[in-house]
Amino acid sequence: MTMDIVQSSSAHGSSPCATCPANRHLARLGLKVDSWDYVVALAGNPNTGKSTVFNALTGLRQHTGNWPGKTVARAEGGFQFGEKRYKLVDLPGTYSLLAASVDEEIARDFILFGAPDVTVIVVDATRLERNLNLVLQVLEITDRAVVALNLMDEATRHGLQIDDRRLARDLGVPVVPTVARRNEGIRELINTVADVASGEIKPRPHRIKSTRDSSLDRAVNQLVDQIEDAFPGLPNARWVALRLLDGDEQITRAIQDGSLGDLSRGEQVQTVAERLVLTEVGA
Repeated sequence: MTMDIVQSSSAHGSSPCATCPANRHLARLGLKVDSWDYVVALAGNPNTGKSTVFNALTGLRQHTGNWPGKTVARAEGGFQFGEKRYKLVDLPGTYSLLAASVDEEIARDFILFGAPDVTVIVVDATRLERNLNLVLQVLEITDRAVVALNLMDEATRHGLQIDDRRLARDLGVPVVPTVARRNEGIRELINTVADVASGEIKPRPHRIKSTRDSSLDRAVNQLVDQIEDAFPGLPNARWVALRLLDGDEQITRAIQDGSLGDLSRGEQVQTVAERLVLTEVGA
């Protein structure tokens, strides 16, 4: 396995579309993706060994700085696997993607608007239930995800047994057990990331289809229909609908300015925004 940063003329996602919305967003973040075949985001709760996974994947070939306009540190690096080059971005450690803090906003916006080819979610095998909250939120935004079940040695030491195959079936995405500090499972993780990035593996994440509130379900379903009509092929229409109903100002702006999808092939922004009508949810 070759892991090295090598400059290339290949484009993000093997596409020359340097002006498409995702690449424009990455460019605003100061990320140059024209020399990489795929962009991979690394997400996870604090204290899950996420930085150790990042180091295991990139070695010392990494760059650190701050996110533009923020005081939050950013680390990025890369590796080569086979003939493909992967840009790896370490997102801030967060417990959710509700954008209640700067860290959450950065992580959420990168996954949503940057549209990485793969998002690796690092979880602590000894605190799986707590970590699954973030996993399920990420899976509401993107289909292209891999769960790195890290700290498996600690889980074993505590007498915990985790059926990673059952977990993968339940989540609908690949799950790879790892002990990053010993490089255990890293090769398998890279193989899985490569398969998801290339489309050889097509995850079908589990998503909640309904709630116990019928009025909320009706409002969400109405919005989902309008969003899917305005943005055909959007993989996370239900999540967007829920955020709109929650009054998420940034998602509302993304609808209005068209950054939620490439409207150059569809309707004008004003027309789309006018068609999205929020329905009041009964108490």
